[in-house]
Amino acid sequence: MNYRMPAEWAPQDWIWIGFPAAADLWEDDLAPAQEQVAAFANAIAGTGQQVRLVVRDDVSEAQARALAHPSVVFERHPYGDIWLRDTGPLVVLGEDGTRAARRFGFNGWGGKYLLDGDQETGQSMVQAGSLADLGKAEWVLEGGAVDTDGSGLVVTTEQCLLNANRNPQLSRQDIAIRLERDLGLDRILWLGDGLLGDHTDGHVDNLARFVGPGKLAIPVATTADDPNAATYEDAAARAASFGLEVARIPSPGLMGEDEDVEPASYMNFVIANHLVVVPIYGSGQDEAAVAAIGALFPSRKTVGLRADAVLTGGGSFHCCSQHVPSAAKS
Repeated sequence: MNYRMPAEWAPQDWIWIGFPAAADLWEDDLAPAQEQVAAFANAIAGTGQQVRLVVRDDVSEAQARALAHPSVVFERHPYGDIWLRDTGPLVVLGEDGTRAARRFGFNGWGGKYLLDGDQETGQSMVQAGSLADLGKAEWVLEGGAVDTDGSGLVVTTEQCLLNANRNPQLSRQDIAIRLERDLGLDRILWLGDGLLGDHTDGHVDNLARFVGPGKLAIPVATTADDPNAATYEDAAARAASFGLEVARIPSPGLMGEDEDVEPASYMNFVIANHLVVVPIYGSGQDEAAVAAIGALFPSRKTVGLRADAVLTGGGSFHCCSQHVPSAAKS
């Protein structure tokens, strides 16, 4: 049977969210990051959608329970850090509506962060979700590196998928073949580089996101010091040349200083069944960005939630979550 990765706005049965637990990784940002992740989980749980908050031990579960909405479900899984978009499974739907999970190799974003537990996260989540397991593909791919509109069209970046620190043995064509074989993604929009300071080597979920069939949201610089202005314009030009409709969203601008520029992005928003959650950072562009993204999802409420503490760990709300689309047939 052929399987395809659906768009994020397709109906979902639940969403997994990783809860910060490692004091040695988060240091002084642990408590505020926990509060921000809990606020994210609570916002979705408050709409009636099931949220499965992923914890790893008694201590982290107790911390999460003290912050979580009463309807939040707690699951224990092994994980090094909270970035379930990359370490968890990608869920696909078959031609008849059946649901299954595809797992991929994970090498710590090109060998940068090799943490105990991250290699076991995907299998553990597949088992807990009672998902049909299509097995583990023989190449490295993180979920944050791809985004789709559900038609078989995928957007990604050359900086990440063609990076020698992931799959040096694979050519561009080899990767295209595997995207179609493993996720049903048969048309590729290749963008160039991702955001400055992004340790994922340019994950596309920080740069460009599908917001409808053939419609891609991409930031636009609104301040003179935006370090990613040229990257945004290159992405928008490539998308337009590909024939896509492009929606421009204000960028948060420069976050951090000098060589410590943070990869802050409103594009790391999460689409749930009834809600779109946009990470905000205390930038002067927060309100305008939330409004612009909200206008793209008129059937859903859109909220902005602080994610500056989560960002210190290297990602935001989309990075630390993984949704599970509803099956038309069990």
